[in-house]
Amino acid sequence: MALDQLEEEIKTEEKEMSFFDHVDELRSHIMKSVIAIFVCAVVVFFNKYLLFDVILFGPMHTNFWTYEIMCELSNKFIGNDSYCVKEIGFVLSNIDITGQFTQHLFISFVGGIILAFPFVLWQLWRFIKPALNEKEINYAKGLVFFSSMLFFTGIAFGYFILSPLSIQFLGSYQVSTLVSNEINLESYVSFISTLTFATGIIFEMPILVYFLTKIGILGSRLMSKYRRYAIVVILLIAGILTPSPDMASQIMMAIPLYGLYELSIIVARRVEKNKNKK
Repeated sequence: MALDQLEEEIKTEEKEMSFFDHVDELRSHIMKSVIAIFVCAVVVFFNKYLLFDVILFGPMHTNFWTYEIMCELSNKFIGNDSYCVKEIGFVLSNIDITGQFTQHLFISFVGGIILAFPFVLWQLWRFIKPALNEKEINYAKGLVFFSSMLFFTGIAFGYFILSPLSIQFLGSYQVSTLVSNEINLESYVSFISTLTFATGIIFEMPILVYFLTKIGILGSRLMSKYRRYAIVVILLIAGILTPSPDMASQIMMAIPLYGLYELSIIVARRVEKNKNKK
């Protein structure tokens, strides 16, 4: 009896040690991720000209890459310069004494998260990998790479497509010629960073579908069955993310979102196929 009790106490101690070992391991990965974000944020902070004048304020210049492409397409397919951006209809201002420094810190932190994103994913992968069997590890190979690629593709799409189209429409919109647009720096920085970062997260849809299919919540048949409803939802999302009433802008947003949906169906089918092989 005493021996059985002793064995139970040893097993309990082993479980407790195992639990605390996992906590320590998780804390280690979190700390490494935080340090990586901090280092990247510091690097971004000390590149102020590149961060603000070139990147953040890029869409405020009429020679921005997106505007030039729009102008070329307008002249080629429409035959006039209707979609050429000839002027920026607003100016930036700062009314808070700490505003510029605060925004510098904020956008440096956001930039740190974006740059460190692959490393953070890799740390997450290192934490969950020991809990997976060999087949699951093989299925998840390339997860960090593809997740990072989707994220950065979304960031690029949000920055080069959504942000310039949105700020060009909203920044130049007037209810009356008596009202001029003087956009607060905080509003501008928050809008660009939120829209761009959110698009990067939205582009992670196939990865989310991968895990939801793995645990049986989603499936390719279900997604194919409700494709028509998904298209309606995608059009609604495109309308929300592109405040411009111009249909061309909304279609430009809807096409990649629909492409992500179809890619997610393919991912779900592959997961189901691998499940059937077991």
